[in-house]
Amino acid sequence: MDFFEKVGETITAKGREVSGKAKDMAEIAGIRNQIAACEEVIRKNYLEIGRRYYEQFKDAEDNAFAEQCTAITNAKNGVDALEDKIREIKGI
Repeated sequence: MDFFEKVGETITAKGREVSGKAKDMAEIAGIRNQIAACEEVIRKNYLEIGRRYYEQFKDAEDNAFAEQCTAITNAKNGVDALEDKIREIKGI
C-alpha cells in the first residue's frame, strides 16, 4: 500500500501545484488587463493633448511643432479631397 499512498500523495501535491500556478496565471492576466486599461487612458489623453495643441497653435508663427501641424493640415486636406472623390464616384 505504500506505493499507492505515495502515488496518491504525489498526485495530490502536483494538483495543488498546478492549481496554485493557475491561480497565479489568472491573477497575472487580471493585472495585465489593468495595465492595458491604464495605458489606454494614457494614450487617449496624449492624443487629446496633441489634438488640442494642434487646434490652438496650427496657425501660430512661433510654433515648436510647425512641421507636424503642417503635416496634419495637409493630411486633413487630403482626406477631404478623397472623401469628395468618393462622393463624386457615388454620384452624391
